[in-house]
Amino acid sequence: MKLTHEIVSLRTKHVFTIARGGASAHRVNLVTITDTDGAFGVGEANPSRFYGENPDTAAVVLEQFATIIEKADGWSLEAIETEMGKMWRGNGSAKSAVMAALYDLMGKRLGVPLYKMWGLDPSKAPLSSFTIGVAPEAELRAKVQEAAEYPLLKVKLGTPDDADIIRIIREEAPDKILRVDANAAWTPKHALDMIALLSEYEVEFVEQPLPPENVEGLRYVRDRSPLPIIADESCLVASDIPKLAGVVDGINIKLAKCGGPREALRMIAVARAHDMSVMMGCMIETSVGITTAAHLSPLLDYADLDGAALLAADPYTGATIHGSVISIPSGPGLGVAKA
Repeated sequence: MKLTHEIVSLRTKHVFTIARGGASAHRVNLVTITDTDGAFGVGEANPSRFYGENPDTAAVVLEQFATIIEKADGWSLEAIETEMGKMWRGNGSAKSAVMAALYDLMGKRLGVPLYKMWGLDPSKAPLSSFTIGVAPEAELRAKVQEAAEYPLLKVKLGTPDDADIIRIIREEAPDKILRVDANAAWTPKHALDMIALLSEYEVEFVEQPLPPENVEGLRYVRDRSPLPIIADESCLVASDIPKLAGVVDGINIKLAKCGGPREALRMIAVARAHDMSVMMGCMIETSVGITTAAHLSPLLDYADLDGAALLAADPYTGATIHGSVISIPSGPGLGVAKA
C-alpha cells in the first residue's frame, strides 16, 4: 500500500472565533491510502496547535507513517495503530487520518458503509448542534438568523462579554436548545456565576468550563452546578476517562484528538462503563472528517458535527446535518466523494 497526503486550504463563511482566538482560513491534511490493485481510502487530519500539531508537523508525521503503510496488511488495523503509536506519541489528527483511510478502504473492499461494519443503525443518530462562534452583536444576530433551520445551537463563550452573548442569542432563538462551550476559559468561581445565569436561559449543558488540567476544579464546579458538565480538552483518549468519573457528567470525543475511530470506540465503551454521557465534536473539517465521525454517531448522546457546514466551500460531499439531522452516506466505506 502507498500513503500520499496533501495540505488543503479551507475558508469558513464567517470568521470562526472561540475563547482562544479566531480565523476564517484553515488548513487540513487529506490522506489517501492506495493498494496495489488501485483500490483506495481517504482520511483527514485536522491538526490543532492546542494539542501540539499543525498541518506542517502533521505532514512530517504522515510521511513517516507512510513507511508503516508500505509494509502493512490493510486489514491489520490493530498492528498499524500499534506501530504508529510506537513511532510517535500524540499526533492524534495524523493517526486519525490514517485510520479513517484504512477503514474507508476496508469498507469499500467489503462493499458496506462503516456504520454497517460496526452494526449500527443510522436512524439512531442524535441531532447535531450548529455552532455560533464569538462575534459582535450584529454579527451574532445575523449568524443565529442564518442558522434558522437548526433547532439546536452550540454557543461559544469564554470572553468578557459572555452574559451579553447568551442574552443576544436567546433573544434571537427563544425556543431553541442551547448548549454552551467555554473552551477552558473560566475559573471555578466565574464558572458557577455563569452557570447560574445560563440556567436562567435554559441552557442544556456546559462544555469544558475550566482549563483541562484543573480536574479538582471541575469536580468542584460539577458538584455545585445545576447543569451537566461535559469534558472536552480534559479528555483526549480512553485512558483519560477514569480520572474524570465523578468529576464531569460526560465527555466530548474528537477524532483529531484521540487518533481515529478505533480509539473513539474504546472511549465510548469506557465512558459507558463509568456511567458518563458521550458526545462527539469536530474541528473545522471537510466532509471527509465529518463523515468519519458521523458513522459513529448512532452510539452518541450528543453530536456537534457541523465543521463542514461552516465552510464557504467543501471539497468533498458526504454526511450532512441539515436541520440538525445527521444523514450518513450509505455508500461503501465512508461514502464520500469529491465535490
